[in-house]
Amino acid sequence: MVLLAAAVCTKAGKAIVSRQFVEMTRTRIEGLLAAFPKLMNTGKQHTFVETESVRYVYQPMEKLYMVLITTKNSNILEDLETLRLFSRVIPEYCRALEENEISEHCFDLIFAFDEIVALGYRENVNLAQIRTFTEMDSHEEKVFRAVRETQEREAKAEMRRKAKELQQARRDAERQGKKAPGFGGFGSSAVSGGSTAAMITETIIETEKTKVAPAPARPSGPSKALKLGAKGKEVDNFVDKLKSEGETIMSSNAGKRTSEAAKVLTPPINIESVHMKIEEKITLTCGRDGGLQNMELHGMIMLRISDDKFGRIRLHVENEDKKGVQLQTHPNVDKKLFTAESLIGLKNPEKSFPVNSDVGVLKWRLQTTEESFIPLTINCWPSESGNGCDVNIEYELQEENLELNDVVITIPLPSGVGAPVIGEIDGEYRHDSRRNTLEWCLPVIDAKNKSGSLEFSIAGQPNDFFPVQVSFISKKNYCNIQVTRVTQVDGSSPVRFSTETTFLVDKYEIL
Repeated sequence: MVLLAAAVCTKAGKAIVSRQFVEMTRTRIEGLLAAFPKLMNTGKQHTFVETESVRYVYQPMEKLYMVLITTKNSNILEDLETLRLFSRVIPEYCRALEENEISEHCFDLIFAFDEIVALGYRENVNLAQIRTFTEMDSHEEKVFRAVRETQEREAKAEMRRKAKELQQARRDAERQGKKAPGFGGFGSSAVSGGSTAAMITETIIETEKTKVAPAPARPSGPSKALKLGAKGKEVDNFVDKLKSEGETIMSSNAGKRTSEAAKVLTPPINIESVHMKIEEKITLTCGRDGGLQNMELHGMIMLRISDDKFGRIRLHVENEDKKGVQLQTHPNVDKKLFTAESLIGLKNPEKSFPVNSDVGVLKWRLQTTEESFIPLTINCWPSESGNGCDVNIEYELQEENLELNDVVITIPLPSGVGAPVIGEIDGEYRHDSRRNTLEWCLPVIDAKNKSGSLEFSIAGQPNDFFPVQVSFISKKNYCNIQVTRVTQVDGSSPVRFSTETTFLVDKYEIL
């Protein structure tokens, strides 16, 4: 099979996006596509049409055509199979089969086309592999960004703490009638890591708030000059005003709560020489009247070896998943060994895994519309009353083996109608009047606390309370896939290892 080009065109032969796999001029491809509608016999249904030099293999897609241009001696059965794959790729990137949507995602489609065909010949790939190749998701980049953000947050917290100490010292000095302390050693003691530019900015902002200008000598008598401490009072008044408007102001207690919440994602203290990270991310969309529109879950096992003497090992994987996940091993992992014995090992047993590097050895994917697979169901029932809406919202944990931490269910509210009147509630709530949202906060949802409800009243219409968004963190994975043992390749004594499991939300919405 020699595939010359793949194109999406209108029924008039206008090319929307076209990818040529051999040397071909633009005038040539535009001429071939312009001639294509004229060659079709409208009285009969076919999937291909031929000229003296080329063959068109096509499939209608509403108002468009997916067209492959091949040589006349190519295998028509292979051409039709390739055409079906091309046609399935387009809805993956385009929400609607319309000309504007195709043009907007033209580069995504071209990248996907290049994964299907190389130099005119079909590659042995499926739809899931194409999506994986085009996403180019880098776990190392995510880890780097997470570390950098953590360093920046720590540096900013240190800046605020130092500024607070200096401000308190200044106030103490004012009360005692002494000169306020200077800021000579502040920069050197505070800069300990993270983003230097961000820390310098924070330092300038905080120190500007705490600077005290020396008062010039003035004659006695009434004066309208600013008094010492007045600027601090203005700042306090401004903060109080923000709080009254519903803005969340970070305090020492709030920072403590944030650090406690972040502990869910912190790695275990006893990290062994062989350490594994099992991470899953879920994307879920439900309808407000029930029904799962789409649920997609991606998981991966990352292996990190810090001692080269444990480089030649095998991982014993226990897969008790009954939901039908699709498993995929790293190209260097022995697939036959994994299929037969659920062991992850290199194809060449003499080679070693990389040392001091995170390596993704196994990944899985689950995509479904089965409602019984929803881990946490959310039902929101707004009903109109005489002066607004009464909203009842409830949750129920369907996967009882999970333990969800720091669950936040965010409900949008109408603007300009004031705060909601809370009736019954399980857990706590936060009202953000600036963003017009109500956050229902639950520290833990597990088998002992699998359901709960919230009732509130507020002026508005039923459509004002959607979409409802959910976020949570869990230290138990959704798909029951675990590494139970690690052994040397030669079958010697077991190797000590540590595991870090995380289940996160990418997007979780009730529309």
